[in-house]
Amino acid sequence: MCSRALSYRLCYRDVVAQREKRSVSLPPELAKAVEEAARAEGTTFSAWLAQTAAHRLKLEVGRKALTEWERENGPLTEAELAEGRARARASLGREPADAAERKSA
Repeated sequence: MCSRALSYRLCYRDVVAQREKRSVSLPPELAKAVEEAARAEGTTFSAWLAQTAAHRLKLEVGRKALTEWERENGPLTEAELAEGRARARASLGREPADAAERKSA
């Protein structure tokens, strides 16, 4: 079992994950914001950065795949875009866009 006290260990199902040590320089305000975000999520500064970087890379892969698809098939229609947005909101556990707009009105 992994101990939360040992922040240098990251475990997945009782196996220590492989990591490469890096030194990163950040503006003080950004470092403070990252520290606060990590603390709020109950994780470490490094783990928060790793999760955020992985998320950003996944988004970029998706953007490239969409660009390639549109190059081969033409632009997405408004209906396809609306369906994609609705699916994305649902996957994030968010309300449909029209419900969110009604609340803000």
